[in-house]
Amino acid sequence: YEMIPRGQFPYRDSVMSQRHIARVSDGFIVLTVDGVVRYASPNAISCFRRLGSLRAMIGQYLSEIGTQLLHKNDPVPETLPLVLSGKAAVDSELDANRSAVSMRSLPLYDANGRTGGIVLCRDVTELRRREKELQTKDAAISEIHHRVKNNLQSVSALLRLQARKTKSQEVKKELAEAQRRVQTIAMVHEGLSQTVDEIVDFDKVISNLLKMSVDLATMRDQHIDIDFIGKFGMMPAQDATPLSLVLTELITNAIEHGFEGRKEGHITVSVGRGGNNLNVVVEDDGVGLEQEENNGMARSSGSGLGTQIINTFVKNDFGGTVRWEPRREGGTRVILDMKLRAAQNES
Repeated sequence: YEMIPRGQFPYRDSVMSQRHIARVSDGFIVLTVDGVVRYASPNAISCFRRLGSLRAMIGQYLSEIGTQLLHKNDPVPETLPLVLSGKAAVDSELDANRSAVSMRSLPLYDANGRTGGIVLCRDVTELRRREKELQTKDAAISEIHHRVKNNLQSVSALLRLQARKTKSQEVKKELAEAQRRVQTIAMVHEGLSQTVDEIVDFDKVISNLLKMSVDLATMRDQHIDIDFIGKFGMMPAQDATPLSLVLTELITNAIEHGFEGRKEGHITVSVGRGGNNLNVVVEDDGVGLEQEENNGMARSSGSGLGTQIINTFVKNDFGGTVRWEPRREGGTRVILDMKLRAAQNES
């Protein structure tokens, strides 16, 4: 209270984080201007005993008590000496005896200068242990996704080799379709392997996937462009994998049926997401549904495997609907209305 009207508190040049906000349960130590312990609360004494210090604290230099707990080659935070001497408003942490204590020093001033300090102490051993467990779990999950991705790419390579050896064009086409679908799932796992949890930035994943689908489905003399409007956002793996398959099947269908015999084409993917609800519109400027029906290759009939995959995932996994309709400017529009499955499970 005496420091506040003199402008000495709150501290102007403090280096204190939000990790150690003072609590009633914190132990506290009162230091003299030389850093000698003048008083230590029971909770503060318990913190240092947890670190392995059994000596009496009153009348001792806190810096000496802390230094004796460290072993040779132990990493020492730069702020630790300042905290143990109470000379600056900083945070630090002391690790010893498989325990961790978070500390915050609060220098005390009078009109003539520094008179001592207070050091707040908190046992954070369990908190740090849980943080390490989470880091280990995250690393394990990331490694699993990476290995799944590698295994799927191996399966994709085997399918490609098998397709090269067969003489049947129909078998070649079916194997190429299977390879593409395996590669789609592999790319989702690639995105998951680069995150620390089970959430993936779906916009990055789907952009690469759909461009890959266009490249695989187009003929050598075709040029098909694809544009994206809107954002999918972050998405759990539980939703990302089936949605990736749905969208890649739509793009492949559009190219195979809508642009057959055409040199150029354009596809637009529009996304609208409101909370758990997801609306996706895939449009192409191809021949249109009526012309496809005349050619005996209607996409919305459900007879093809790709169309069956789309309907199955959208209806069963997302509880959604699929609508195929002619595009006003020519071509086809497919409208997907879905509710994210992971969000449904959480509600």
